[in-house]
Amino acid sequence: MRQTSSILFMAVDSLIPTRGKSAPGLDEFTATLDHQGIPAVWLTSRSRLQFDEPRRKLGHIHPFIAEDGCATYLPEDYFHLRPESNISKSQKASTVRLGRFTCIPIAEALPAAAEALETLSADTRVPVVTLRSLSPRELVQNTGLAEREAELARQRDFDEVFFLAGVSDQDVQRFLAEGCNRKLQLRQHGVFWSAAMGASTQRCIRDLSKLYDRALRQHAHSVGIATEDLSPGLFPYCERTVLLTNSAQVSDSADHPAEPRARRLELRSPDIWERILEAVSTRN
Repeated sequence: MRQTSSILFMAVDSLIPTRGKSAPGLDEFTATLDHQGIPAVWLTSRSRLQFDEPRRKLGHIHPFIAEDGCATYLPEDYFHLRPESNISKSQKASTVRLGRFTCIPIAEALPAAAEALETLSADTRVPVVTLRSLSPRELVQNTGLAEREAELARQRDFDEVFFLAGVSDQDVQRFLAEGCNRKLQLRQHGVFWSAAMGASTQRCIRDLSKLYDRALRQHAHSVGIATEDLSPGLFPYCERTVLLTNSAQVSDSADHPAEPRARRLELRSPDIWERILEAVSTRN
């Protein structure tokens, strides 16, 4: 691994939508980062299987954090780690093999979240509809995705995706409150929700940063990059931050107390990726 002073953590769901094209220039930006030896870790709410095609299309060869902080996935031999074997049921593996990746699990693997969600729904009498329970036709209708993409959307490693149908706002609040009491993490993404047990983006970033520091034999600063909707789930855990906005306002933190440490850049700017590289290279 080449020496670098920074590791980028990029929340990419707004930049690489489930439907439609990715942000213009993102593929060239990815290639430029690789050329300069700057690792970019992508963060997504999607699953390992859902994220495979976007990574291949954009040439992403670095780790990624999936299912909203449930786990980190490392390409084969990225850090020369190996999954542990002969682990008892009472122990949790530090790494496991999932598909083509070495996975660092943070959340409890399925069916833990699915079972907790089912129990919560029964106890609160708030019905939930999981993607896993839908027929292929219903799945396509509810997700608005093509059949193959819709099928991938429900194949998860850690969290359970569901939606609430025909419930009142009061029921939703009661459901969320009881879920919190039971330490079941319920995360909303539009009309869909996901349930997880023990997910933590902070732990994913912390553990991955330690691996980079060990591989580089020095400390590399964590730089968070995200749009405004995704920044709250990433920025608190990074040393420096770059906020991608939809406005022409590009001044730094003074006028934006919600993100006091963030450098603000307009996403629609024609030279946005050059500006991000400049921001990454600037220490202050």
